[in-house]
Amino acid sequence: MKPFRLLSAVLVFVTAMCAASFAAFAADPVFPPGVRVGMTPLVGLSRAKSFVGFETEDQSVKVLVTELPAEAYGEVMNAFKANPAGSGGIKPESIETSAGLAYYTAENAKDGATTVRRYSMILPGGTFSGYVAVQIPENATKIYTDDAVRQMFASAVIRKQVPVEEQLGLMPFKISELSDFKNIRTLAPGAAIILADGDEVTGFEPAPFMVIGLMGATPAQPEDRGRFAQQAATTIPGVRDARITMSEPIRIDGMPGYETRIDATSGKDNTAVTVVQWLRFGGSNALRIIGSAPRDEWPKAFPRFRAVRDGIQPRG
Repeated sequence: MKPFRLLSAVLVFVTAMCAASFAAFAADPVFPPGVRVGMTPLVGLSRAKSFVGFETEDQSVKVLVTELPAEAYGEVMNAFKANPAGSGGIKPESIETSAGLAYYTAENAKDGATTVRRYSMILPGGTFSGYVAVQIPENATKIYTDDAVRQMFASAVIRKQVPVEEQLGLMPFKISELSDFKNIRTLAPGAAIILADGDEVTGFEPAPFMVIGLMGATPAQPEDRGRFAQQAATTIPGVRDARITMSEPIRIDGMPGYETRIDATSGKDNTAVTVVQWLRFGGSNALRIIGSAPRDEWPKAFPRFRAVRDGIQPRG
């Protein structure tokens, strides 16, 4: 894995800085909705409107906050240790946070015709890696200085869990039934969520779990829904040796849908699983509900899956 210069490419920022007041700190760490990484944002930064993180009122200074797989931190740490001088004139730095030792870089770059200062930081989260990327237009760097950004990075904290209500509130649909699933985890804030009996340490596959989200691409014609559903079912991430055992149209909450079941193997221990996929069509998106359970637990798991499915409603 390459150092942070590559990781910082996840941000594409626009426009220029108009004005900001001063780079003092607010009082307490703030967690952007849906993520386990928080920090004390510089004054002038508030919750971003179109991404997870913070930004100035004119949207010119941006701070992206997200989560990466747990192994990302180790890979970056090893890359930094192997080349402490950095490359391309970008020298990696380390900084202590309450979560542990973090690594970050700072570099000058171009966003279109605008000269900007970019920062990228990764920190350990245990079962995940925290990632923060900052972009500041050149005309704001006297206010949002390197030292100020370093202070903000040093304030980074990790929370073990995101409150369930906070996670559910971000989804574009309501989930009123959780069927006693022990762990609720946002996979992508506002886009997909997992309900599971297992966790990130033990793995999700050895126990029943569900993934709920929206699919943006849907078939234009009703007669294409069956083929679309089967193709989607056989490409579920983490599922191997999939064999479709049933696929048929159904009605879900009065809307046209499709139910597809497969037998497959899943997880690092090659667990034999039965998987159900429900697609509920309507509008430009399809609601996709996936339930997976070890085959010997399927009879008890399926009613739980169906209860969750029947408790999902559009937001008013």
